[in-house]
Amino acid sequence: MKPLTDLSRSDASVPSREHSLGLADLPLRVDAWVSALHMDAAPQDGDVLLRLLEIGFLPGEPVRVVARAFPAGDPLAVRVGRTTFALRRREAALVRVSTTAPVGEVTA
Repeated sequence: MKPLTDLSRSDASVPSREHSLGLADLPLRVDAWVSALHMDAAPQDGDVLLRLLEIGFLPGEPVRVVARAFPAGDPLAVRVGRTTFALRRREAALVRVSTTAPVGEVTA
């Protein structure tokens, strides 16, 4: 199976001022949106990427880091949509997020 590399929104919906970073690097309680899923190298991460897609880490979905374990910050408690998951930092690093709302997204 060929690994998915950059599953992202269409270029038309991505604002040019968008700031993209890894989910593992997102500060606590900052509103963000999934912009892409990355497979940097490791072929064994293909299953992790598919699992992330299945549980809702899809482009455009709202995401927020709600907690980090003490002291190392691994795992992270991450809310995607209305569900909270625990992710290892290595897994969270596969998710790229943007702090800029997608075009057409209403912020509260």
